[in-house]
Amino acid sequence: MGNPIRIGNREDLIFILSEASTLEHMVMCEYLFAAFSLKRGTGEELTSDQLKAVTKWERVISDVATQEMLHLSLVNNMLTAIGAAPYFGRPNFPHPSNYFPPSIQLVLLPFGEEALRQFLYLERPDGMAIEGVPGWEAIGALPEKERGTGIVPEQQYFSTIGNLYRGIENGFSNLVKKYGEKRVFIGGSEAQATSEYFGWPKLTPVTDLQSATKAVEAIVTEGEGARGDWTNAHFGKFLGILNEYMEMKKQNADFAPARPMVPAYVRPPNDTEAQITDPLTSGVADLFNATYGVVLTVLSRFFTRGDATTEELRKLSDAAVQLMTNIIKPLGVLLTTLPVGPHLPGITAGPSFEMYRRPYLLPRREEARLILHERLTELSDDAARLAGSPSVPRELRVIEVTLRELAIFLS
Repeated sequence: MGNPIRIGNREDLIFILSEASTLEHMVMCEYLFAAFSLKRGTGEELTSDQLKAVTKWERVISDVATQEMLHLSLVNNMLTAIGAAPYFGRPNFPHPSNYFPPSIQLVLLPFGEEALRQFLYLERPDGMAIEGVPGWEAIGALPEKERGTGIVPEQQYFSTIGNLYRGIENGFSNLVKKYGEKRVFIGGSEAQATSEYFGWPKLTPVTDLQSATKAVEAIVTEGEGARGDWTNAHFGKFLGILNEYMEMKKQNADFAPARPMVPAYVRPPNDTEAQITDPLTSGVADLFNATYGVVLTVLSRFFTRGDATTEELRKLSDAAVQLMTNIIKPLGVLLTTLPVGPHLPGITAGPSFEMYRRPYLLPRREEARLILHERLTELSDDAARLAGSPSVPRELRVIEVTLRELAIFLS
C-alpha cells in the first residue's frame, strides 16, 4: 500500500483536495488528447476491422474522460462543502509530477502503447506495480517526505490516485472526530454540482461524512475498482484496450490507429519544435484554448454562484456541456488534421490545453451574464474570421454559429 496521506486540519484538507482537482483535471486532458488523436475513417489507411476497433477505443477513452469530469466535479463539491472556493487551476503541459516518482510526467501523448501504459500506471490499484514500462521502475511506497511543524499545508507523496483518495477519506473522518460534523461541513449543498444539473447519477452533494465517503468511493471505484476489483474500472478498460492493440500490432506491424500528431503550441512553454507556424492551425489552436478557458470560467461561476438563480444555474450547466461537446471536441479533432507547419512535414497539431491564466470567479449575476456573452461573441467573431480563410474546414462555420447561439443563450 502507498504512503499515508496526513491531514491534520482544514487547511491540509483544502490543499490536498486542490491537488486532487489539479490531478483529475490534467488526467482528463491526457485522455481527451489520446481520444482526439485516433483516426476516424477508412480513408486514413484503416481496414474496416481496424476502424471498428479504433471506433470502440475512442468511445471507451472518451467515456473515461467524461468520468474524470465527474470526479473533478465531486472534488469541487467536497471543497465547497468545507467552505472553500472551487479549484479549476492547473499548470500547463508538460509538467513533472509532484506526487509520483520523478520518472512520471503529466504529458499529452497520442494513442499508442506509451500512452496506454502511462494510463495504466495512473489508474492502477493501490499496491500494484506496473512492470515493463520503459524508463520507469516498479515501485511500492515512496519514501516519506520530511515535513515541517504541520501548521502549513505541504505536498505529500502518494503512490496511486486511490492512495490519495483514501487519504482524503481519512482526512474527513479525522476532522469530524476533531471538530464535529456540523463544524466541518459548513459550505452547504446549495453551491454544489448535482445530477439535477449535469445528469450524472453519481454526482451527489457533499453535506456530511457519509456523503463525503460516498463521493470518494465513487471516484476510487470508477478508477481502480471497488477494493481491488478492477475489471470494469478505468484500469481494466485501459488494460483491455492495450491487449487488443498489441494483438493487432502483432498481426500487422504497420497498424497505426493514431494520426501523426504532437501537442502543438502557438506560444511554446519551453524549447520545443512543436511551435505552430501554419496560420490556420495557429488560429484554431487559439480558439480551442480560449473556448477551454470559457468552460472553466462557466464552471467556476456555477460553483461559486453567488446570487445565481435556478434558471441561470441550468443555463450554466447546459452551456458547459454544449461547449465541451459541440466546440471543444470538434475543435480538438479538427486540430489533429491540421499541419504544425513546414518545419515538421507530415506532423499534425494536437491541442495543448494551454491555460494563460487561472479561471476567474464571477460572483455577481449581471456581471457574469455580460462578461460571458461578450466573451462568447468574441470567440464567434474569431471563428467567423477563420472561416473566411481559403479551403477552410466546414466545422469552423458550424462552430461559429454554435458559439453565437451560446452567447445569446447565456445573455
